[in-house]
Amino acid sequence: MVTHIYNKVVVRVFSYLLPLTSYLLTGCADLDYTEETTRDEAWTYEYFENGIKNLVFDVYAQVYNNEFEANSAYFLAGATDEAQYALETGAVNNYVNGGWSPANPYSNTWNKAYTAIADVNMYLEKIDQADISDWQYNPDYKNWVAQMELFPYELRFLRAYFYFELFKTYGDVPLVTTTLTNGQANNITRTSADEIVKFIVEECDAIAPYLPETYTTEVFSEVGRATRIAAAALKARTLLYAASPLHNPSGDKTKWAEAAEACKYILDNASQWGLKLSTYGSLWGHDAFFNTELIFGLGRGENNTFEMANYPVGVENGSSGNCPTQSLVDQYEYQDNGETFGQRYPGSINLNEVNPYEGLDPRFALTVVKNGDEWPSNGAQKKAIETFTGGFNAAPKYGATPTSYYLKKYVDGSCVTTADNQTTRRHTWIIFRLGEFYLDYAEAVFNATGSANDDSFGMTANDAINVLRKRADIQMPPFTEDGEQWVSRYERERLVELAFENHRFWDVRRWKKGAQYFKTIQVATISPDLTLTRSTITRQWDEKFNFYPIPQTELKQNPNLTQNPGW
Repeated sequence: MVTHIYNKVVVRVFSYLLPLTSYLLTGCADLDYTEETTRDEAWTYEYFENGIKNLVFDVYAQVYNNEFEANSAYFLAGATDEAQYALETGAVNNYVNGGWSPANPYSNTWNKAYTAIADVNMYLEKIDQADISDWQYNPDYKNWVAQMELFPYELRFLRAYFYFELFKTYGDVPLVTTTLTNGQANNITRTSADEIVKFIVEECDAIAPYLPETYTTEVFSEVGRATRIAAAALKARTLLYAASPLHNPSGDKTKWAEAAEACKYILDNASQWGLKLSTYGSLWGHDAFFNTELIFGLGRGENNTFEMANYPVGVENGSSGNCPTQSLVDQYEYQDNGETFGQRYPGSINLNEVNPYEGLDPRFALTVVKNGDEWPSNGAQKKAIETFTGGFNAAPKYGATPTSYYLKKYVDGSCVTTADNQTTRRHTWIIFRLGEFYLDYAEAVFNATGSANDDSFGMTANDAINVLRKRADIQMPPFTEDGEQWVSRYERERLVELAFENHRFWDVRRWKKGAQYFKTIQVATISPDLTLTRSTITRQWDEKFNFYPIPQTELKQNPNLTQNPGW
């Protein structure tokens, strides 16, 4: 347990809570509880904007539990079969090249989560002493009071969210719901994963009635905060993980049934909540934060950092970043009969004679940049991409794609990254969206009933998946399979639909299929005469990788913590 978080709080305010009128709240406060400053604890609970509200912002600021840095190129995709990170020095490669250990855990999850949890516990214990009555004649006083009534429920949601992050990352973790002294923190033991799941689910049920469905009609219209819908989404995803083989080795079907019911609740109420599936390409981009499919996401202010990190080498200031693999490309199906790219073209392909990408699932072209595509889309840099050896965006240029593909999903092609006249755009990182829960429901109901065509929960697994595949901009052949064939096709569909949304890293682990999917991946090279050839990259995989190692620094501080198996 991180001891320093219990006797000192540093407030880090970022642009997480977004008023409709201006999209971003700006400003930053650094509040250090020490006797040497005038901003002591009593002061904090007597001031709203720079005191109480900033404490809440501090917890929201920890939400995006990116493994490395916000808006960085280091998505976890590079540690899966989705992508190969272009530079060997990329930190994400430590997951697959032996650089991962308790001494080098390559994750901020433990520290960030417990920092946020400590902040929540402190706030909930001391909120009764908050007194802003000196401000009763301020025009915003009534609005401040209204927000303060919601803060405890928002913070309990966030605490539950962070416990989910800890649960999926480490399994058993200490469950702390009160502030601790250093001595207590350094002697606490791990709580079973089942108890952590029970806590998350009960918290979501308890707080949901008090949270609004939307903040557009709340005071200040600060969208992006915890909602009743987000609480339902957190509960459903938690139950899905808890039912999965990694956490449910006995295959208890009642756990799958609970997950199916929680997912179905979201699907049944989506319409009245104002949720609806959007076109696939509108899930990211400048206005994605207001997409009708988004349940909970992180909005970022205008920048082009992510574009610089993922634009192809050869595009000015492009660094290649996360390059989709041939393994991923091979999973996309053709619109005519559902046959996959890898099935139709399993060997070398002469791209002069055949276009293997024609007729592929539309999600491919929205996710992947291939040889010959005009990219980026902005007029200043638009150019046909050359990923064949010797091409303008290919080897032997340093940092060029090692897979023959570049990333398009999440990358805003309208951003200009030239030295002069750069442009920037807003970005939104998806945490929960409606489309996920059609897939979650399908997986849960299939495992609960043993059939993809059983409608005892009100919708079959195949019907749920086909809702996604029938979207006007997708129009893919329906699912009709059952049994093991269904499982294989479902896992492929989940990879395609949720590509680069940081699900694959965790999905394969909870299924306990790391050796099947992550031990070897396929990449492609394209010769100057445009012959595409597959090759295999072997990566390190060990079953201990299903859970992260507890950081060695924590084990040294607390002798009662135990390390995860194999580490």
